[in-house]
Amino acid sequence: MICHADVPVVSARSASDWEAMIRAASNTATADFDFVRTAAHARRLLPAVIHDSLIDFADDGNPSGAVLFRGLPIGAVPATPHSRDGVAKPNPTSEFLLLSVARSLGQPVGYLPEHGGAIIQNLFPIASTANLQVSTSSNVDLFFHTETAFHPHRPRYLLLLCLRGDPAAQTTLCALDAVIGEFSASEIAVLGQRRFRTGVDASFGGSSNDPGDTIAVLSGSPKNPAFVFDADLMIGIDHESDRILQKLSTLISERATSVVLEAGDLFVIDNHRAVHGRSPFAARFDGTDRWLQRTLVVGDLAPSSGEREGRIITTRWD
Repeated sequence: MICHADVPVVSARSASDWEAMIRAASNTATADFDFVRTAAHARRLLPAVIHDSLIDFADDGNPSGAVLFRGLPIGAVPATPHSRDGVAKPNPTSEFLLLSVARSLGQPVGYLPEHGGAIIQNLFPIASTANLQVSTSSNVDLFFHTETAFHPHRPRYLLLLCLRGDPAAQTTLCALDAVIGEFSASEIAVLGQRRFRTGVDASFGGSSNDPGDTIAVLSGSPKNPAFVFDADLMIGIDHESDRILQKLSTLISERATSVVLEAGDLFVIDNHRAVHGRSPFAARFDGTDRWLQRTLVVGDLAPSSGEREGRIITTRWD
């Protein structure tokens, strides 16, 4: 049986002077534009092992579709908030780090309907969304999905920086390489045709009842295709395409791997080559809950120029 490729783990714990440099640089930034620009300049401060791993991942990818960096500086972390209005951090070390890595891979962006277009999104359990298919849930499995699978300007990379972990919360992952070998040439041909639809995420105001335009699951080079999938919101538009989609969904569940993120971990996922999800966990709402920061990265800002203000993509579905 084919097993999922191991996610490469890169340790930054040997970079003893990096945290001080990041803190010093981040304290000079104030406005959002200046903050992102200064973070981009600070790419030169990245330890060589991280810088080189990012370049190699962007150029060549890997069979797992992701890379995990451990031991990164995140600064002082206060109690986990209960609502988005309660986010208050004493320093921007983690934000600066996240944007430095993001600018090593492309251009960080926000999406207006989600988290108000925030370029750095704070993800922690919220009681009112505990049972929903959204990033602030906790009681349910977050189904395997491409980030913003429905979006014409979906990100190339998804960055998840852990500020506070939970040993029960597994971030699940399945790369295209782990499943593609199980499909015949005719099935791959169907996956490459616009015979699928996917609904808009609830966080964008959509639902599976509004499945959108037809799309292909596989696109681009046959030797290195891009991959889009959403177990909750995607359907095939005819019997054959839906059968193949269900086969894909089953294989993803069977072949997936997972990681448990700890404070200082940065999980970088190639959103064109792998899908991700999350296991349920028990939220306590007492300041000790899991807290991630998320940044979405596109390869180029130009394609979204007609639907973007600054770094905020403004496409709407309501």
